[in-house]
Amino acid sequence: MKIAFVIYNGMTALDFIGVYDAVTRLKTMGFLDDLAWDICAHSSEVQDGAGLRLMPTQVNTSLAHYDMVIVPGGFATRTLQEDSAFMAWLKTATDCPLKVSVCTGALLFGALGFLTGKRATTHPTAFSHL
Repeated sequence: MKIAFVIYNGMTALDFIGVYDAVTRLKTMGFLDDLAWDICAHSSEVQDGAGLRLMPTQVNTSLAHYDMVIVPGGFATRTLQEDSAFMAWLKTATDCPLKVSVCTGALLFGALGFLTGKRATTHPTAFSHL
């Protein structure tokens, strides 16, 4: 299984680190030996909402060949929905069978229509945006 962890400027670091740590332990603890992952971003450097800098392993490459795409939340999701270049890049995950979001990451999937006909939730302060 190949996973794309998506990172972006203004994300909440805990939303990324929390899921990254849990999921990657599936390999490091011997549960899924075939698990592989990349840290994917639309830009070459990313800062979370508090200024923590992260460097992706894949920059602006298609997400189409991943089995799972994981998108963290963050206050920036509310404006990122209007960033046509970022959203076009994220939309390359259309054929990815498993799409996972943390908190307001769901706003990005919702804006792309990935949640149509599905039940979804997000942070209570973002319900109206979803």
